[in-house]
Amino acid sequence: MNDRFPAPVLPAPVARLGALLVGVLVGPAPRARRDERGLSQSTENAVLLAGAVAVAGVVVAAVRAYVTAHMPS
Repeated sequence: MNDRFPAPVLPAPVARLGALLVGVLVGPAPRARRDERGLSQSTENAVLLAGAVAVAGVVVAAVRAYVTAHMPS
């Protein structure tokens, strides 16, 4: 720094202990959480698609039954 305020010098063991203490107190960096929304979104899409196919099948069956019942022989 300068002559009036010299830089403080710590003994090596004290500096290591300080670094260890800071590392323990701060702790490891939190790991990024996995984004697991992709699977649930795919599942939701599959369920909606299956529901739409089921509704379409019921509508087609109902129309076919109505037309078949009202056809002249």
